[in-house]
Amino acid sequence: MGYVDVAAVGHTLPDGRELFADVSFRVGEGAKVALVGPNGAGKTTLLRMVAGDLPVRVGGIARAGGLGVMRQFIGMIGDESTLADLALSLAPPALRDAGHRLAATEAAMRQAEVRGKYSTAAGKAQLAYADALAAWGEVGGYDAEVLFDTVATIVLDLPWEAARERPVRTLSGGQQKRFALELLLRGPDEVLLLDEPDNFLDVPGKRWLEGRLRESAKSVLYVSHDRELLARTADRVVAVEGGSAWVHPGGFASWHEARVARHDRLDELRRRWDEEHQKLRELVLMYKQKAAYNDGLASRYQAAQTRLRKFEEAGPPPVPPKDQDIRMRLTGGRTGKRAVIAEQLELDGLTYPFDLELWYGDRVAVLGANGTGKSHFLRLLARGGTDPDPANIPVDGAKLAPVAHGGMVRLGARVRPGHFSQTHDRPELVAKTLVEILWRGDEHRAGMDRHAAMAALSRYELAGQGDQRFGTLSGGQQARFLVLLLELSGATLLLLDEPTDNLDLASAEALEAGLNAFEGTVLAVTHDRWFTRTFDRFVLFRGDGEVVETPEPVWDVG
Repeated sequence: MGYVDVAAVGHTLPDGRELFADVSFRVGEGAKVALVGPNGAGKTTLLRMVAGDLPVRVGGIARAGGLGVMRQFIGMIGDESTLADLALSLAPPALRDAGHRLAATEAAMRQAEVRGKYSTAAGKAQLAYADALAAWGEVGGYDAEVLFDTVATIVLDLPWEAARERPVRTLSGGQQKRFALELLLRGPDEVLLLDEPDNFLDVPGKRWLEGRLRESAKSVLYVSHDRELLARTADRVVAVEGGSAWVHPGGFASWHEARVARHDRLDELRRRWDEEHQKLRELVLMYKQKAAYNDGLASRYQAAQTRLRKFEEAGPPPVPPKDQDIRMRLTGGRTGKRAVIAEQLELDGLTYPFDLELWYGDRVAVLGANGTGKSHFLRLLARGGTDPDPANIPVDGAKLAPVAHGGMVRLGARVRPGHFSQTHDRPELVAKTLVEILWRGDEHRAGMDRHAAMAALSRYELAGQGDQRFGTLSGGQQARFLVLLLELSGATLLLLDEPTDNLDLASAEALEAGLNAFEGTVLAVTHDRWFTRTFDRFVLFRGDGEVVETPEPVWDVG
């Protein structure tokens, strides 16, 4: 069985800042260990160090067993890699190398045959291909192809030969994650590192993942912000916060209570240390004063000084990490009673015609499997509906792709939609710093000076990233900044597409509090079961094309 041992590991960023220090934990045989903590605390960096992507300059990491790694982002926009490339990237190193060699020699052989079927070059290329084919078989390549075929059939309902050259970007985010997870969970590696494995999965997919993690004999270290998945799968929790990490030996359900108790204990230890420190300083001062006129007390004065010096050299106990103080002031504004009116609205190729009426102040969760049209519906509303009212200027809606549809959907009086995209696709922001974006403003948001910009960023725990470009932020930091832009936009209808996907636990709770205080209407596409419980209306996009309202959340639908 495989395991991972992390011992006193530290990491310093290129700018010289210490990201974390003295991190120690063990992922024992068959254990499921979750890494949690604020966005930017170093969870992904720690995973990359365990994976060998980053050097370990302080401390040490020991591993046993094959290592399978699924990174946070699989298929990137513009990436032309195929499913065969993806499958090899997730394979053990020997198999990966043999696969790359086989692909290269096969391409060379075909190129040589085009130039001259019976040439010397073609003969050499054929021999190289034959050698590569033999090496592929020796490292288990044919068994791997059976696994690839099994996974392609499960995920895409296609045999491997038909699926292998398909570009990864043509799969939905959920299909990409499911394909990678199936390969790793069915593969030979005994240790898995999974970075946000649940992102882009719908609820049936998350439930599948929960079941597979629980039943798997593999040792798994994973990062997730899905509170339901954490509660159902984690044997232990490693909290990365305050520049280090600590281990909770129980599951996520008891982690929060354990964290509060730990912080209380650290506060008490620090209080006692401060009291003892003050006593020692007073003792040194007393003996110093007495030794000034009594030489017999000089030795006691020196002993007191030595005791104080050793006490201070040992240092104080760690202070509890500062709790995140994220304040999302989503204000909104009064609108007409009816916020959204849909009549016989049909999203081409996705839904049958449906009617829907949303009222001012509604909190509506949009549920359903991947690919049923939920995001298309939000995008149509973000563009102002089927007949946009010039008085209701959409916030950034014009930048969204059109949505093919029939029927009608319109927005009520003074309803101004603001859209949050699951993929954070804001190319106009990528190269700009956060302060620059806020300083410049745009047609929806007034500009602000640096002082006001930093004050706004501070409320979102982003003051430290004020001079950082948007494109270099972590997924959670980007999500928080995009919510801030919505706050400043004056939107009265919030259209949120998977807003909690990349948010850490404190940020998700801050968003829930912000939405609760928002004076307006909220429509959110979500697969976050914990988040869904904060809504009071539920619209279900079913797999058969029907769109219906349900009294309670519904997850398992065809």
